[in-house]
Amino acid sequence: MRSLDQKLKAGFIVAAALLSLIGLAFVHSAGSYWGQVHYADSSPFIVKQAIYMAVSIAAALFLMKGPWTSNQTFWTAFYYIAIIMLVAVMIPGIGVVRNGSQSWIALGPFSLQPAEFVKVALIGKLACSMKQSSGRRPFNVQHFVLILLPAVLIMLQPDLGSAVIMIVSAFVILFIAGYPLSFFAFLGLSGIGGIIALIAAAPYRLDRIKSYIDPWNDPLGTGFQGIQSLFAIAPGGLFGHGYGNSRQKFLYLPEPQNDFIFSIIAEETGFIGATFVLLLFVMLLVTAFGIAIRTKDYRSFLMTSGMASMITFQTFLNVGVVSGLLPVTGVTLPFISYGGSSLLTTWMAAGVILHFAFYQKRN
Repeated sequence: MRSLDQKLKAGFIVAAALLSLIGLAFVHSAGSYWGQVHYADSSPFIVKQAIYMAVSIAAALFLMKGPWTSNQTFWTAFYYIAIIMLVAVMIPGIGVVRNGSQSWIALGPFSLQPAEFVKVALIGKLACSMKQSSGRRPFNVQHFVLILLPAVLIMLQPDLGSAVIMIVSAFVILFIAGYPLSFFAFLGLSGIGGIIALIAAAPYRLDRIKSYIDPWNDPLGTGFQGIQSLFAIAPGGLFGHGYGNSRQKFLYLPEPQNDFIFSIIAEETGFIGATFVLLLFVMLLVTAFGIAIRTKDYRSFLMTSGMASMITFQTFLNVGVVSGLLPVTGVTLPFISYGGSSLLTTWMAAGVILHFAFYQKRN
């Protein structure tokens, strides 16, 4: 049993470290030309990403080694701080608009995206609020409010991708905790009504769905990113064009160091390289859920499962978007995409998982 614990911990750390190093390499490759054009420098993205990684790993160690990671007061405070940040980002002069969404708080040359932090905060708060019980759990208004409040604030920005990831991760915790299937059926029907309302409120979302079905319907508009992503992936072949030899990064694929970085990986390293990255994610997620299963108590199990689910679903959503399997939405690839808030929260989730792997007795 002890040997299995060691293998799970080692596998998780190796996968997370390799994914982050791959991220550094391809942030540099994908963003070099974009940096030259917009900043007259090919290195701004890799320099910032290296700083982000150092801060992120420090935050992961903080959560991994500290007793506060198991403390309900810590997660309650973190949750409400994240809510305050979500409110602050909507205030003119504090929130910064990028790509049509007011989702960032500017801090000099850096910026914070509160929607990223609330994903981790909600998982911790929700897990701490659960009480173990036998049988199916009845509906609890408190849990619904904890999820609904940040979801509404995120949608006001608007940021559909972050809201969906947060809600799905929270529902995983509710499902594991014993909420009845009828509850999720009700939410599913409500969600369909919500999607219709969102499309009615912002018709551009319907255009995205049309472009998902047929991107060539608007190849220079809503279908542009999806088409350019496929133009990157398809010619990569088995082995790719070679590191640094992407063609789509030359302003064909907008901001390739961000949400569509997996397209550049597939273009430069081909099917072999892209598969290797996906296998690292599989390794990461299998070991994460293995750690969750072997945690010592109910709260630890819920929190670890929630963090692993967040990384799992975000990975699935990003890869699905860049490969054309899902409609385009702004979601980063965990550990790999450029961005301080995304990398920081991903490593924070990893730190929570490692906390229960290293410092909790196993079942």
